[in-house]
Amino acid sequence: MILDQTAIGPTRNEETDRAIADLVACGSIEMNAHRAADAREIAALLPTGTPVYVNHLPRHALADTLAALLVARAAGLEPVPHIAARRLSSRDELGNFLQRAVREAGVRKILLIGGEASGQSGPYADAAAVLREGLLAEYGVREVGLAGYPEGHPAIPGDVLERALLEKLELAKNQGLGTYLVTQFSFAPGRIVEYCTGLGRRIPKLPVYVGIAGPTEPLALLRYAQRCGVSASLRALRAQGFDAVRLVTHTDPGDQLAALARYCRARSQCNVVGVHFFSFGGAATTATWMNQAIQQR
Repeated sequence: MILDQTAIGPTRNEETDRAIADLVACGSIEMNAHRAADAREIAALLPTGTPVYVNHLPRHALADTLAALLVARAAGLEPVPHIAARRLSSRDELGNFLQRAVREAGVRKILLIGGEASGQSGPYADAAAVLREGLLAEYGVREVGLAGYPEGHPAIPGDVLERALLEKLELAKNQGLGTYLVTQFSFAPGRIVEYCTGLGRRIPKLPVYVGIAGPTEPLALLRYAQRCGVSASLRALRAQGFDAVRLVTHTDPGDQLAALARYCRARSQCNVVGVHFFSFGGAATTATWMNQAIQQR
């Protein structure tokens, strides 16, 4: 499906456009668990097998994501559930969900996150605690996505994040699970490149999917940014003379993708293998943008 190219911003040189298209084509998108029908719209716009991450929202049971996972699989997409450790009420909730997700929706990988630092509902204090149980491999999960924070975490010091990541990688390796990293979105391409460069030095074999904020209304995007702890890049952009609404209005996903493309082209072995789009409830709009970017090849 070929759409109007003008919607994704100014034309870049062909080499950059091809690199951007590759990053998007090898990437993924997030959708809301309570908008299962969005999976069909995504499937009409993106390549078969595109990973679609189904979010696990606060105050909702993990089982609430099953319907969207099933629709995604039926539409020819790769369903990837979020599992937020602190939102799990029990070991049984996790085990029952994994059993159904793997058997019924063909789930092969998950995105494992901690969840709200102050919101523990059951036995799991963090993502590492879920890995220690061994249930993921036991029920047939093959890969685990872990979270990365280019701007740091609003509640967890950087050295603690680093130790936790290394522990989770070791736990997964010992259980035969593949691993990769999905980063939080940021409005500062320089921070993302710096973060990926550091990861490439410390953990060179860890694949990285860089989180990108999809096209979103400016004020809504600001709310998500403040909630997700990326206010550092907002402050940096304000320091350059932009007010909050103008800086988000002028921040196009293509600008960050161009910076990533240059980063990858400068390295013979790039640790960035794709991008992950946060859609903030606008999955169809984001999938349309991705479609347009891919068509620039």
